[in-house]
Amino acid sequence: MRIAPEVAEALARGRPVVALESTLISHGLPRPENLEVAREVEAAVREGGALPATVALVAGEACVGLDEPSLRVIAAGEDVVKCGVRDLAPAASRGRHGATTVAATAHLAARAGIRLFATGGLGGVHRGARESWDESADLNELARTRIVVVCSGVKSILDVGATLERLESLGVSVLGYGTDRFPGFYLVDSGHPVLWRADSPREVARILAEQDELGTGAAGTVVANPLPPCEALDPALHDRVLSAGLDNAEREGITGKDVTPYLLDHLHRETGGASLRANVRLVVRNARLAAEIAAAVSAK
Repeated sequence: MRIAPEVAEALARGRPVVALESTLISHGLPRPENLEVAREVEAAVREGGALPATVALVAGEACVGLDEPSLRVIAAGEDVVKCGVRDLAPAASRGRHGATTVAATAHLAARAGIRLFATGGLGGVHRGARESWDESADLNELARTRIVVVCSGVKSILDVGATLERLESLGVSVLGYGTDRFPGFYLVDSGHPVLWRADSPREVARILAEQDELGTGAAGTVVANPLPPCEALDPALHDRVLSAGLDNAEREGITGKDVTPYLLDHLHRETGGASLRANVRLVVRNARLAAEIAAAVSAK
């Protein structure tokens, strides 16, 4: 694993660093906007007082912190594979370029000594998981990795209630940032409450310090940061489009791992790009908040 010199120096000096995933860059956004958004997200981390460390496989090497040429490779490469934790070793052995999922990013970031990680939305329990057993690897990784993930909840196409139950069972702490409601990615409110909230980066930092003191911080922590209502997707539009997308997916026989990209693409097309714009806004906001929390943690 290669840690960028700037990132390694910051970690050695106890300065704040925020990890960023790369699947959003390679598979989640259209080109060439994906490269522009990647730069915008890194800039948001710097503006929040921390150093960005985008994580990816570059020519088979796990990199924590990408320079401009590497960022371009991940953004523009046609042969970039999507890597969960289980895919890292096979892809590395073949010298592949790989974009890291939430789980893989959390794994590599924690190995590098980074505690704060920003993303858009977590994976979770899929609808119909009672029959399919379809559940994101993000959840198990959070159960065993000491990392703080700033996100906007879980993707609204998932079974949010079941995902929250799994996070509780796995011992993953969930904090609502400035809210008592669990956000639904594009939506301010997923329809589910959160038990605990924090209203400032310093308050999050105090909770993390208490975890360390009490020995309860072995698993991950989710800081759920909702979009402001004026930037979120209209709930009625979201529900109508998602319902139609689910019906279409069932009719076309789309199942398993193909459901999520199908539904996200459907939402993008049928909302006239509004869902994509909301996605970009929430990722940038989460990056900024993660940086502010990392700075508060480093100041203690």
